Amino acid sequence: MSTITDFAVTGMSCGHCEHAVREEVEKIPGVQSLEVSAQTGRLHITSDQPLDDAAVLAAVDEAGYSATRA
Repeated sequence: MSTITDFAVTGMSCGHCEHAVREEVEKIPGVQSLEVSAQTGRLHITSDQPLDDAAVLAAVDEAGYSATRA
């Protein structure tokens, strides 16, 4: 069963920003797919298990942005 988790990401303004977030979040074990939009500031993650919010927040931070659980 898949788990869906949404986050609000601040600081993104372009496709490069989206790519940076995608690259870091995809490294988290269990992530199956994700959608990230600089326009809406949303990160939508589908995973095969519940994700640790701290891991997602750390990955977004590593990409240079900040996030909160939506």
